[in-house]
Amino acid sequence: MKFFNILLINLFVIVFLTSCQTIKQKTDAIVEKENQTLSKFIGKSSLELKNSLGNPDEDFKNENGNIVLVYNTKKYGIPCERRFEINSKLIVVGFVSNGCF
Repeated sequence: MKFFNILLINLFVIVFLTSCQTIKQKTDAIVEKENQTLSKFIGKSSLELKNSLGNPDEDFKNENGNIVLVYNTKKYGIPCERRFEINSKLIVVGFVSNGCF
């Protein structure tokens, strides 16, 4: 009986650790796909960005003097925020994506 309990606990631990790794791999793949999609805007004009994503929910100047366009959405009740940094020549020079999948 004691052997069966130890075997059952070990089996549970193995399944738990394997499922955590699978979730991490899926999450990493989703984040990579998101980054590939958004990186296509790097070097493009802010007009192309707005034509593709629409008007931003918010915009402001950051400490570098660049414009930041913020797009907020929700998927399955989870908030998603995408920020694009636009330089003085109105070219996308960077982005940050939080909570998006």
